[in-house]
Amino acid sequence: MAMWDRLKDQAKNLQQSQSARGGTGQGHAPAGQGHGSAGQGQHGGHAPGSSSGGSKAKLVGMFKTQLASVKTELKSGAYRDASMAMCALVAAADGHIEPMERQRVEELIVSNEVLQNFPADQLRQRFNQHADRFTANFEQGKAEALREIAKAAKKPAEARAVIQTGIVVAGADGSFEASEQYVIREACTALGLSPTEFGI
Repeated sequence: MAMWDRLKDQAKNLQQSQSARGGTGQGHAPAGQGHGSAGQGQHGGHAPGSSSGGSKAKLVGMFKTQLASVKTELKSGAYRDASMAMCALVAAADGHIEPMERQRVEELIVSNEVLQNFPADQLRQRFNQHADRFTANFEQGKAEALREIAKAAKKPAEARAVIQTGIVVAGADGSFEASEQYVIREACTALGLSPTEFGI
């Protein structure tokens, strides 16, 4: 629970700093959710399995909210390209990308609120470019994707958003596989971020 509490505090601080910048309307609802999750966490204390699954879902929800609140700041080509590399990395996390998985992630990308800052065809093209590289040669594709992700390191806010985007996409199917967590940790390293900041 300590990790989850720390993340909640971070989210609260982030929301407070955003509301100070004028995002007041968005700052309050997630704080309410934070209190609810603390209550649920105490209930679920006796069933670690269910409580950890729930906290992952809450984590994904929290990152979605945080991304939406900084949407106007995420319009750079570096964020777009790194996010598409991140999505391909997550889709290929278990060593290959099934056509169904590729299609599912592509749909998540074009329907993602923050990524709607960019034309859908640009997103599809970049995601599929990375997905093709993974299919042709997994290790090479992974190295290319991590190189693209590392380019977002210049702006810490964008770097964090890239990781959050990857977590939101990875967790969209309700599960967060160990292989997905592993590649997200690698992406954190490429961006000079600590995986513990994201609860992984």
